Order: sequence, then C-alpha cells, then structure tokens
Amino acid sequence: MVSFLALYGGMSGGMTIHQAAATSLFTFLFTGLLGSFLYHRRGSIAWRIAAPVCAGAIVFGYAGAALAAVLDPRPLAIAIALVIVGAGLYVLIPLKPHSEYRSGQGWRGQVELAAVGAASGFGSGFSGAGGPLFSVPIMVILGYLPLTAVATSQVLQIIAALSGSIGNLRHGFIDWQAAWVITVFELAGVIGGVKLAHVASPKLLRRLAGMLCVITGALLLMRSL
Repeated sequence: MVSFLALYGGMSGGMTIHQAAATSLFTFLFTGLLGSFLYHRRGSIAWRIAAPVCAGAIVFGYAGAALAAVLDPRPLAIAIALVIVGAGLYVLIPLKPHSEYRSGQGWRGQVELAAVGAASGFGSGFSGAGGPLFSVPIMVILGYLPLTAVATSQVLQIIAALSGSIGNLRHGFIDWQAAWVITVFELAGVIGGVKLAHVASPKLLRRLAGMLCVITGALLLMRSL
C-alpha cells in the first residue's frame, strides 16, 4: 500500500513518502477493527497471545512514526522499500513444518510476545506498512501457528495504527480524502481475505503476497534511487 500510494496516490499522481506511510497506516485502524471482529467470530484469536503483542506495540508504534517524521524523504523511501522487498522475499521462502506449535505460556513466552509487538509496532509506525508485515513472519519463525499469527496481527493493527497515527497527526501527513476511499476498498478485501485464510491454500496466498511485496517495493526503490 505504501509503495503504491507513493507511486500513484494523490491528486497529482503520487504522494510524498511521509504522506503515503501516514495515510496507509491510518487506514489499517479500520481493517484491524473489522479483521479482529471477523477472526474473533470464527474463534481464531488467542487473546492470551494477542494481549502481550498489543501491549508491546502501544508505545513503539508512536516512536516509529515519530522517527519517520523527522527523516529526509529519500532515505525514508529507500528504507521502507527495502523493508517491503525483504518481507516479500521472506514470504516466498518455504516454511518448515513445526512438530509442536507454541502457545505463549509462562512469563518468558509473554515477554517474548511483548517484544514481538514492540518490534512490529515500531516497524509499522516507521514504514506505514502495517503490523502484520512484521508480526506474522516473526511469530511463524518463533513457532506459532500461522493462522494464530495472522489472527493476532489483526488486533495488533488496531494498536499500531492508532499509536502511529497519533504521531502522524502532529505533522499533518494524513491525506484524509484518499484515506477514506482506500479504507472502503480495504474493508471489502478484508472480508474476502478472512474467508480465504480459512479455506484457501496457504502456500498460494503466501506466494501471491510475496510477489506483490517484491514488485511494489522494487518499484518504489527504483523511484527513490
């Protein structure tokens, strides 16, 4: 979303990287709300896991947005493009099956999940790319069930988007007109995405998402260099 907005969004054919990141992040507040409701209704959210992840993201989402706001546009665009491409490449790597998935029990598990939330919240606020881009890969690497990681990321989106958007409001980076239009289409996508996440082939979905990240991130990188 960030790379697309930076390349094509806005009335003049493209937003600044600060506007693109802030506008994208703000829309994730609403996709997170709808996604959390839909996943919770299906019983897919493990709140014992989601709670510490969200707690870790509260402060760090704001910190990430605050740091991005003071960086020059070109280095920021390059950093965000590299994050998006890196996430896409990771998604394309085949997953190794786990014999036993983790549950986040114990104080160490809770601290670890809070650290995941802190890293994901900071990355989300900094890049505007959304918490799931960071939290899902990290949680899967740590051994959590992929569906649990995706469901948790929906709740994380609410906290990370709200925290980061508070920082962006101070600088007036959010394009409100574009944000509302984007949100309408994103919400429609969330409804379809939740259904696909429960019935479609995870391998196919991962490949499509990975290819999209690599392509759009590469376009943004080439535009920024």
